[in-house]
Amino acid sequence: MSVPQVLAAIRAAEADAGRPAGSAQLVAVTKGQPLEAIERCVLACGAFPLAEGRAQELRDKAAAWPEQEWHFIGPLQRNKVKYMRPVTLVHGLEAAWQAEAIAQAAQGWGRAPDVLLQVQNGEAQKHGTEPAALPGMLREVQATGLTVRGLMVMAPDLDGHPDRDERLLSLFRDTARRAQDLGLSELSMGMSGDYPLAVSAGATLVRVGRSLFS
Repeated sequence: MSVPQVLAAIRAAEADAGRPAGSAQLVAVTKGQPLEAIERCVLACGAFPLAEGRAQELRDKAAAWPEQEWHFIGPLQRNKVKYMRPVTLVHGLEAAWQAEAIAQAAQGWGRAPDVLLQVQNGEAQKHGTEPAALPGMLREVQATGLTVRGLMVMAPDLDGHPDRDERLLSLFRDTARRAQDLGLSELSMGMSGDYPLAVSAGATLVRVGRSLFS
């Protein structure tokens, strides 16, 4: 697929769900991609936030394109916080210490990124905060001074499962309800294999990578 094809699929999912066109934004996941491929496959098609999941890769690419809007979507380790300076949105915050470390580092940056709280999706090996702990987590992160814009969830691996779409849609809808209950508006949900389902459930940011470069 290409950026225009992915955008068309997002707009179709918005229309099917009765949502305004443009209410779901494409976030182009560029991890592992060389600069030339990003330029040709993504940036030539318009202005989109670029997302990285590896801190050092983010550092190098942000240095090449400092004017771009950068998001971080990977698990955040303490020794990688220093690389978050170019980032406007951290998608996967899952512990209060991460917020504290970002807030402390940001004092020297002059600005702090906004954050999304990652919701645990039920898979033991996946990152995230247990849903029942989200209200407390929200209070802890807000106490650091960071702005929490919403929630993020990673879909579990359900390839080949007969009820895959129904289970994914249920997860996305549950996450949307939790965000609403917490008074949060941003929803980072959906990737290359399931973003139309996520848009139908209310995603405002969809993280698409491999489909843009295939």
